[in-house]
Amino acid sequence: MDSSYPFSVGNPSVFPTDFRRFLISDEIEPTDQKRRQVVGIGLIPTDFRQFWPSETALFSCSGQVLSFLCLCFSKAKSNSRLWTHLKDVILEGKDAFSSAHGMKCFEYICSDDQFGEMFNRTMSETSTMIIKKVLEVYKGFEDVNTLVDVGGGLGTIIGLITSKYPHIRGINFDLAPVLACAPLSPGVEHMAGDMFVEVPKGDAIFLKCILHDWADEDCVKILKNCWKSLSKTGKVIVVDMVMPIEPKSEDVSSNIVLGMDAIMLTQTSGGKERTFTQFEALASRSGFLRCEIACVAYSYSVIEFHK
Repeated sequence: MDSSYPFSVGNPSVFPTDFRRFLISDEIEPTDQKRRQVVGIGLIPTDFRQFWPSETALFSCSGQVLSFLCLCFSKAKSNSRLWTHLKDVILEGKDAFSSAHGMKCFEYICSDDQFGEMFNRTMSETSTMIIKKVLEVYKGFEDVNTLVDVGGGLGTIIGLITSKYPHIRGINFDLAPVLACAPLSPGVEHMAGDMFVEVPKGDAIFLKCILHDWADEDCVKILKNCWKSLSKTGKVIVVDMVMPIEPKSEDVSSNIVLGMDAIMLTQTSGGKERTFTQFEALASRSGFLRCEIACVAYSYSVIEFHK
């Protein structure tokens, strides 16, 4: 570590535990100095920039995996600069995205049409891959009549769910600027609003990769609004990665989760992947009586919060 940086942690909620898991899983040790450049507490490959595709190639490529890589490593929007601000997060408790771009992540998405289009397309395409697997293994939609997809974006997920379960009335809930680009889908109603203010009523509420975008206090606000809008026997269905307690360097699924946690550290203001115990704590703080993992789809877990 560069001796010019005092080892004083400004954001204890993410370090040392979460970031240490990532370092251990990637087997990063001091002997890696010839292979990596240390930027504060962040470890950035010295020759990382040579692997970036051109701006045009990034924006034009398609497919779930390629779209995700476009979003994470977009040279066009200098997304890579976030990693050089990792020290700001850990040592000073700052927001890496704000340090790099002058505004928070979701403000940036709304302010830039090209990046916003890339973000929405990426979420839609990766969601398709994930939700198709969820629909194969999860049976919890069978008894749902009204399903609200909070932060549903273009409505890809709720559309796939209602296609398989046509008895479900689907509500795709997101901000008005996002829904302006959402296509019409049979059985789906687009509804604009703010999940931090109010959530539409339903007997089940769906949250895919929403909670990992936010700090604990923000998650509790969202979940409390969900609790208020659910029927007496309602449930929240969360699809998110679950952080392993002990990292394993040869466990591919574990490393995917830990790598995503590191991405959330730079992309969001307090967002992170959580252990199951941390999900239980969020559920309890929000008024839910029971939290359980229903099944697993790829590296994602389907978690139910019951009233």
